[in-house]
Parts: sequence; C-alpha cells; structure tokens
Amino acid sequence: MNANERIEINPAVMLGKPVIKGTRIPVELILRKLGEGATERDLLDAYPNLTAGDIRAAMTYAADALAHEESL
Repeated sequence: MNANERIEINPAVMLGKPVIKGTRIPVELILRKLGEGATERDLLDAYPNLTAGDIRAAMTYAADALAHEESL
C-alpha cells in the first residue's frame, strides 16, 4: 500500500493536516474512529467519499509516521 497515492498535506486544507486526497477527511479522524470501535463499514457509511483503500492508506500513513519512515 502506497499512502502517497491517497494521502495529501496541503496548508490550504484542514490547516495542513494529512487528509484523504480530494477530501477534507483527516487521517486523524479515521484513526480516532477506528480506535473508538468504529468498523470499516461504519466509516464507509458515514463518509460516502471514503473507500476501503483510503482507510488502509490512513493506517499505513500512521504506521509509517510512527516508524519515522518517509511517507509523503
């Protein structure tokens, strides 16, 4: 999974937080919802522009950030 294809950081969007490309859905929001017990289906239902691949990219991005690896 290459998070570069799905995650973007743009100072003009959500104050530069990493978001799903083409949306205003922050990676942080996806991770928080999953951490609170939301399922992939819950997220897809709540955010129609989101895809399963976007959710995986958010998790990959976060794992890379924690591992101090270059992701974007």
